[in-house]
Amino acid sequence: MIRILYADGETRQSIFGQGEEAAAPSEAVAGIIKRVRDEGDAAVLDLTERYDGCRLETLLVSPQEMDEAMAAVPPEFVDIMRAAARNIRAYHERQVRHGFLLDDREGLTTGQRMVPIERVGLYVPGGTAAYPSSVLMNAIPAMIAGCPRIIMATPPGPDGRINAGILAAAQVAGITEVYKMGGAQAVAAMAYGTNSVPRVDKIVGPGNAWVAEAKRQVYGQVGIDMIAGPSEILIIADGASDPRHVAADLLSQAEHDRQAAAVLVTESEALAQAVQQEVERQLVTLPRQDIARASIERNGKIIVTRDMMEAVDMANRIAPEHLELCVDAPFDLLPRIVNAGSVFLGRWCPEAMGDYFAGPNHTLPTSGTARFSSALSVDDFVKKIQFSYYTKEALRREKDGVALFARMEGLEAHARSALSRFEGEEQP
Repeated sequence: MIRILYADGETRQSIFGQGEEAAAPSEAVAGIIKRVRDEGDAAVLDLTERYDGCRLETLLVSPQEMDEAMAAVPPEFVDIMRAAARNIRAYHERQVRHGFLLDDREGLTTGQRMVPIERVGLYVPGGTAAYPSSVLMNAIPAMIAGCPRIIMATPPGPDGRINAGILAAAQVAGITEVYKMGGAQAVAAMAYGTNSVPRVDKIVGPGNAWVAEAKRQVYGQVGIDMIAGPSEILIIADGASDPRHVAADLLSQAEHDRQAAAVLVTESEALAQAVQQEVERQLVTLPRQDIARASIERNGKIIVTRDMMEAVDMANRIAPEHLELCVDAPFDLLPRIVNAGSVFLGRWCPEAMGDYFAGPNHTLPTSGTARFSSALSVDDFVKKIQFSYYTKEALRREKDGVALFARMEGLEAHARSALSRFEGEEQP
């Protein structure tokens, strides 16, 4: 049963506990990465057989498999994915930033260019559940950014095939290059390249602890979006909230995995008790009851605060991945929220809308990293290249000041670099 506690200087650790998924063995992941670097495709195929239970002849998904997957998915599901893709695209198109020129000083031009990353690898998890939604959330911002080459990796099932919904989502998003590989070996293959798999410049997308550790280890060889931990939700709800809705929203995250964390913060003891009972009632009807119950009993909590402002302060200390504001006037509270991955406002916006359909990205910072990082966006798929231009007269005007600055830092060669172009000239 989910526990009811009372606020008393609660911290992230005391509320979300130590529920993070057990870390993957660093040495084991390093060994996988080394094998893939040394042996290429042979290592990926062998590791796929070991961990996914299927022996593949080739890693690349064929066009025929893509077509068969689309045909196997119910048309109504394709329609809803296309509708979701339109919402995701419309939202992320507003994130596009453009370069600029600054020429307000005579003889000097500075600026910035926005350049798409050339090769991007999208990791889409399989495991206990397949997530076509993650395909859309990863791929569409990369497409909008204009990345010239986008590949996708996702683990195959024991039959050697990729989940049909995932391949259909890839086609809806416009991704045509998909590889049958998962885990640390997929991250290594994309980071270093093999005969079959191109080396990419950045890897994005969530995965299990082995994927997270592999991303951590290849960072620097490639860019990464974030190190994603187990899913988490924090709901701030007042006494007028319907306990059935609040319980359902808590369970929507608890069913992800046993390490997920679902927390309600409320000023109402009556709501706390009602939600506690409602969680138990709904749990027994879930197909993934075992997973959800393990999550609720290990990491689930209901915290009773003195008032709503204490609840908001607690949310900001915790910096949750998902934050619901189940109150009548959520826009009054929104300006007070400074640490959260994605916020869901009001009584009629469950977090599930953000997972699938609303438009904002569902690849979010976890484990408190919303204190300093943000949801996946178009910005993750572009580089900002800055530039400067001086005319001869502009450099003449500024060279002595630059030389002084350099010498104050003890860097004489810097100073001479600024002055050397005018050596031998008569001083005016």
